[in-house]
Amino acid sequence: MFEFRRELKRLFQAESLKDGLVAGDPSLLELLELNLLMSEAKAADVGAARIGADDRPTRQLEAAAIWREIARRTGDAVALRKSASAAELACAGFGRDQRPQGWARARCEQAAAAVLGAELFGDDGLNAAADVAFAEAQVAGKQSVAAPMADLGRAMIEARTAVASCDRAIALEIAARFDAPSEALDLHGKKRPIGRLMAAHARTDRAEFLAACGVRLKDPQLLRMAVDGLSLILTRLDRDYEPLSWARAITVRAAAKAALCDLDGEVGVVAHVVDDLVSVLEHVSRDHSPMDWARAHVALAAALQMVAEAGDSAPAFDQAIKSLDRALSVFDIQPALLERANALYRRASCLLRRAELTGKVEALDAAEAALRAELISLNPSADPVGWAVRQLNFARLYEAREDLSGPNPKTRRSAAVALSAALDVFAEHGLRSLSDVALRGLERLKEPT
Repeated sequence: MFEFRRELKRLFQAESLKDGLVAGDPSLLELLELNLLMSEAKAADVGAARIGADDRPTRQLEAAAIWREIARRTGDAVALRKSASAAELACAGFGRDQRPQGWARARCEQAAAAVLGAELFGDDGLNAAADVAFAEAQVAGKQSVAAPMADLGRAMIEARTAVASCDRAIALEIAARFDAPSEALDLHGKKRPIGRLMAAHARTDRAEFLAACGVRLKDPQLLRMAVDGLSLILTRLDRDYEPLSWARAITVRAAAKAALCDLDGEVGVVAHVVDDLVSVLEHVSRDHSPMDWARAHVALAAALQMVAEAGDSAPAFDQAIKSLDRALSVFDIQPALLERANALYRRASCLLRRAELTGKVEALDAAEAALRAELISLNPSADPVGWAVRQLNFARLYEAREDLSGPNPKTRRSAAVALSAALDVFAEHGLRSLSDVALRGLERLKEPT
């Protein structure tokens, strides 16, 4: 694999990238490490701006797709804005009435950038805007690949907005909406490889939705459906030629398997989950895709935390914390990322559980000192979500103290203030899962001692 990538670097020098997208096939982008992908994006911009460029809107559409892939791998809002801007120019160039199929594809690209922005930064307004764009693309691109792309986009938006509240029947109904457009993209994949890859991405999205519902509903059937679906996807992916799609499918499957093991009480199976995630980290480097690398570390930390909880193992907690530190080294570059807040919370949970294992107040004192040191180094106005996560962690610390030392009205008041402040910030930034954690904490404080 490494020899193959070195040969790729030789072939994809700046000179060969001067006209933008390599060989006109976006499926090749997965093979490029981030520095080469940046060169590809800049070359695509140059190709689109060149006087006398052949089919300028198509070149702009290609540039939009590359910048969106950079944003997906890095969480960079600037790259995401460049993607949205290029897609907007492509829409204007195609014209809804002049070239409706090209216009529909560009509108889908605009919507995809908005969906990615909502995923990375938690802005529900972006999902609403994307849904409008996908609906318009459905109408304009009925006879083109834009139609299944738009169908899948709208299904994805519905899935993400429903995951926090739907029951099993609704979850299955939403999941079924992915099937027909995924098959349509598979058919398109017989003409262009990108169609098959897009179908794999859609099926991974479907499985991730089912897994999220399975975790929330504590429903092993939904989790098994997710695991089985991902295992089928992986039989169709080549980890050497589609490394990032393969890595994402393995990571999502590992998280679903870990959740299933937790429900079934078969913690011993988590060792296989850890092996899967280690294989991802051995195959996909931080230089290739920082966000995919970081997400694999977060999933690995969750699996290690399960092992630590099952065996009361402080060393396993230590390994989980190290994995989260590696993930945060990526997430901290973009402080507004939703995943950063969740990783911070999980890290503090590991820190506190490790302290609780000792059953000594001194261990909690050390954990509190570490949390206070983090808080002192933080600028609340620059990183309000990070500040709120620390408040949530302090509330958890106060609860742990009560468990060891008995009820304390002063401690309870401090925990309530911290949770209320955190809840306000989480609600403002659309962090539903952390808002739920804060609300549950406030409800526990209302219980009689």
